[in-house]
Amino acid sequence: MLFNYLSLALIALCPVSSLAGGVTTSTGSDGRLTCTVTANGNQQDDVPNILSAFTTCGNDSTVVFPEDQDFWIATRLHPTLNNVVVEWRGQWTFSDDLDYWRNNSYPIAFQNHHAGFVISGDVITINGYGTGGINGNGDAWYTAEAGYTLPGRPMPFVFWNVSQVTVQSFFVKQPQLWSINIMNGTDMTFDDIYVNATATKAPYGKNWVQNTDGFDTMDSRNIVLTNFIYQGGDDCIAIKPRSYNIYVRNGTCHGGNGMAIGSLGQYLEDSSVADVTITDVNIVRYNDDMENGAYIKTWVGIPTLQTGSGNGVYESGGVPRGGGWGSVRNILFANFNLMGPSLAGSISQSSGNNGNSSLAGTSLMEVSNVAWVNFTGYTVPSSTTGANAKRVASLSCSNVHPCYNLEFENFEVRPGENATVGQGGATATCSMVRSGGVSFVDSSGLLGTGCG
Repeated sequence: MLFNYLSLALIALCPVSSLAGGVTTSTGSDGRLTCTVTANGNQQDDVPNILSAFTTCGNDSTVVFPEDQDFWIATRLHPTLNNVVVEWRGQWTFSDDLDYWRNNSYPIAFQNHHAGFVISGDVITINGYGTGGINGNGDAWYTAEAGYTLPGRPMPFVFWNVSQVTVQSFFVKQPQLWSINIMNGTDMTFDDIYVNATATKAPYGKNWVQNTDGFDTMDSRNIVLTNFIYQGGDDCIAIKPRSYNIYVRNGTCHGGNGMAIGSLGQYLEDSSVADVTITDVNIVRYNDDMENGAYIKTWVGIPTLQTGSGNGVYESGGVPRGGGWGSVRNILFANFNLMGPSLAGSISQSSGNNGNSSLAGTSLMEVSNVAWVNFTGYTVPSSTTGANAKRVASLSCSNVHPCYNLEFENFEVRPGENATVGQGGATATCSMVRSGGVSFVDSSGLLGTGCG
């Protein structure tokens, strides 16, 4: 079991009543109960009042956080709701008590992470009305850790065991870790979502906002995300294991790693992903950081101990990782406008190799039926000289399961802002792909090396 459940005392319902500590209740003409929460102020913990509201109005009811209120989140919380509307007009602000969160956040087995706020249930509607959302106080974490993640950072917004959820006009600012994370969710729609992770004290060009993914899915099916803006230093969106039928449209990524499928195969389990469309995307270099436009990443096929000082050590919990299996198929990346990523499109199947190049090609994840369609703009190649100076795409797959049915169509990407599109102007490098497994259609002479 991933979480320790909160034991919440039931509070008697009244048609019109006032609950101690900032919760008022009222009953509408339709008999629907509404709980309105008022903040304590002065950085006094509002979680007891919030949990009272979610308990009293946790079924067939409405919970309101007024626009002029800033709620101080000093302790963890995990409500379960059924047929509830949340009018989230105000802001929740997580406390900056790093010691509390390191020692009390809900543990999550996946990548040794933790959560501060978890929501479960069915038929949940959350509307931020453009003014409501969560401030994770993440800058306190970014400054304290200065680019190296330590255990205990809480994710600010986790959906666990949910269905029929709608979230709209909502923000997550300064997330401590992954911003919005779905773990076991079905039939969910998100629209008009804004995420911003900015380390105000980081030197220019230094990434202190690692592990601040914008939007992640795992064990999820039928997820729609539209009109999404992200600024940060990690995956803009990450489609993780056992995610199916995911649709993303109209996204903008400022900085970080771009639109990701993965990472997959870190654990000894089926890590498959299928039927994903990510379309109408702007990729913008920020803080001299933008790694990819759209990419797929899987782990090596042999469990490997992570050593050294990287974040992979913490995420693996001191246990050899990798060796997961499954397939990645039916992936469409379409209509991308690129402004400075290092690569426009890529596949990397050597995550977790711990610097051991002999593990390349061992991944047990099979990648097929992937298309990068209608890509325009330019990259900032990681190397200005040599073979990779004009590289805009890199496909490094697996000898165990060579990639196949990979297509670049209308791929008009320039290797540099001042470069030109045309014959010899850009290259794609390929390794461990099936013979004939890569095609280039109407891509202005994009040359493939090893892509036959």
